[in-house]
Amino acid sequence: MVLAPAVAAVLFAQSPGGLVSYEEAVRCAGLTQAASELEGGESPEGRALYDAALYWSLAAMRAGTAAGRTSQAAENDQTRARIEGVRQLSADAPAARAALRQCRERAPKLD
Repeated sequence: MVLAPAVAAVLFAQSPGGLVSYEEAVRCAGLTQAASELEGGESPEGRALYDAALYWSLAAMRAGTAAGRTSQAAENDQTRARIEGVRQLSADAPAARAALRQCRERAPKLD
């Protein structure tokens, strides 16, 4: 299966900008998940957002494990970040748009 090596590479990859904190990974996971949800998955943009959300979700789970958080706590943190991301992106908050852009730039391309 071709996808398995790509996912494995993502699991062990650092962000192109270097290591990130758990909080940053959760923030990026929430923003990219929110943007993906708002965009939908049918367009090229939606697929790219989905890929970034997948990367950041996996990175946040891995960082959470390293920080001693349970998987349930890490999932809950991402859910809260996604809900907040939807609110901010729906309101077209400039800080959220800028943070989303940075998160996308730091996520590897999965295609």
